[in-house]
Amino acid sequence: MTHNSYADSNIRWIYPLPAILFVALLMVFPVLYTTYISLTNWTLTSGNAPSFVGLENFGQVLIEPRFLQALWRTMVFTISAVAAEAVLGVAAALLLDRAFVGRNLVKLLLLLPLVATPVAVGIVFNLFYDPTIGLANYVLESLGLPASSWISDASTVLLSLVIVDVWQWTPMITLIVLAGLAALSDEPAEAARIDGASEWQIIRLITIPMVMPVIVTAVILRLIDALKTFDIIFAMTGGGPGYASETLNLIGYKYSFEYFRMGQAAVILVVLFLIVLACSVAITRLSKRRAA
Repeated sequence: MTHNSYADSNIRWIYPLPAILFVALLMVFPVLYTTYISLTNWTLTSGNAPSFVGLENFGQVLIEPRFLQALWRTMVFTISAVAAEAVLGVAAALLLDRAFVGRNLVKLLLLLPLVATPVAVGIVFNLFYDPTIGLANYVLESLGLPASSWISDASTVLLSLVIVDVWQWTPMITLIVLAGLAALSDEPAEAARIDGASEWQIIRLITIPMVMPVIVTAVILRLIDALKTFDIIFAMTGGGPGYASETLNLIGYKYSFEYFRMGQAAVILVVLFLIVLACSVAITRLSKRRAA
């Protein structure tokens, strides 16, 4: 190996080194540190240093009914919200991909839920869901339907939060899929029209399969974000009524900053991280298998 080739090989390692260090500090270190804390008995109010207890915290937390219920709510909330957002987002993108009067205005309006801060959205929807002066019950009563307690009722609070999430984040999937549609070639659809295919057949058999990698990417991004949803739930219900809307992120926050049981809080966060990682890997592999 010549001196120049040896120097070039070293440079190839030097250039990405800052990015590697940044990722390590920003992502790898917090994960490793949280994992370490999950193996310790550490209560902030005790004033004692963390003491290593191994998997004892996992044995306590993972069988706790409150944790299992929060895990179930997290999965129900995530699957319901992301499924609705994917269907509505793709449908809206297919509609906006066609030329009609006011299309640019509609695209602009789609950005409004995305630029709103989650806490502000939570406050507005708290007023919207108010049992006495809220617009939601006014609409129900106008349609001859019984009024609902919405976020004040344990049986409807999760659905109410899903509606808020769908309202805020469906536009994100719409915009991503719309960008994918804009990049598609018109030739396959035009050839299908010449052969007599209907518009529905073109959408189902040509357009959607061609844009499916973009849809999968949008769903993965939204899935990861939905699993970690905290601000909207915290601002609207705080996990209530009772524990009816408490998710893993929320119970992890309470264990940390209300009960100060840092070791057990870290267990919850490690479990949440593993769920996010598993879902991302599973969807990616499924999409690759379908593409093959």
